[in-house]
Amino acid sequence: MKWVFARNMRVIFRKAIAAKAIGLFDVLAYIAYAKPPVTRSERVSARRGRVIRGYSEKQAEFIGFVLSQYERDGVDELDDQKLPSLLELKYGSSSKGAQELGGVKEARQSFTGFQKGLYDSD
Repeated sequence: MKWVFARNMRVIFRKAIAAKAIGLFDVLAYIAYAKPPVTRSERVSARRGRVIRGYSEKQAEFIGFVLSQYERDGVDELDDQKLPSLLELKYGSSSKGAQELGGVKEARQSFTGFQKGLYDSD
């Protein structure tokens, strides 16, 4: 019976990963802790309010934009190296985006700061 379950889970994970619905973090959490996998859409829906709390309106809007990119394209959108291109995509240029968010330091802090809440345990 154990092997049937394992085989079924492999099929489920292969399909989910192929569809890019869940990320490696959730696969590893399932393997290590038997935690049910969460799709990116489910993760964003459940944590959006928590991760934008405490940010300015403009920063929260940018974080919402980043979350939509993450939901659509995956965890690579959260890579620190993506910040300039995300700012450019949202604001037309990375310098204009940084200015809108209160400066380079604040833009980087808001980009990296919200991510912890996205993956924290409840």
